[in-house]
Amino acid sequence: MISAVITAAGKNRRMIKDLNSRGMKINHKLLMELDKKPVIINTINNVLESDVDQCTVVLGHFSDEINSVLNDVHDKRLKMIKNPDFNVELSETLLNGVKNSKSGLILCVAGDQPTVTSQTYQNLIDKALDSSDPKKIVSVLARKNNGLLKSAEGLGMPFLCHSDLLLKYLPDHKDNLNPVLLEMIDEGIIFYGVPPVNNLELININNYQDYLNIINQ
Repeated sequence: MISAVITAAGKNRRMIKDLNSRGMKINHKLLMELDKKPVIINTINNVLESDVDQCTVVLGHFSDEINSVLNDVHDKRLKMIKNPDFNVELSETLLNGVKNSKSGLILCVAGDQPTVTSQTYQNLIDKALDSSDPKKIVSVLARKNNGLLKSAEGLGMPFLCHSDLLLKYLPDHKDNLNPVLLEMIDEGIIFYGVPPVNNLELININNYQDYLNIINQ
């Protein structure tokens, strides 16, 4: 079983601050248009084009606005859930998604990563499946070094690992994901950096300039 969890529960604080400073209309970054579709739809479609058996989108802040566009995706593998408490950190949102997924390999994706290709998601999946023990490896989009990694510094989503690892490490953290990954690698979990297909895959949309960097390519 290969599941995907897409986190889409954040407060949109950096985008709101940036748009305010530019005197622009406030918009949620996941609802901005990219290739004539909202950012979050691009992310979901790319995930669903890989070999995942189910995909859970975890909502929180702005859940009604985001959920309204998700109805345009007609795929039986897709489901939406909400955080019981919206004021939680990213690690807690991911944990909620994991708890609502079947046991097995889980592809962990941020909703603001619309440029990560289905090929890269598939490469993350294939790397774990080809390993000697898929339960004890984290395959992650490389942001610096490729191959076997000695450090998880600076790494985050997307990555793929077994649900058992996530259920072991996530409950001890109420933070971003890098501290979780750092603890895993410190305790001997194998990390493998999968190279990006292109540099656009390394852009998360946090502010308006990130969005411009993507649409102007």
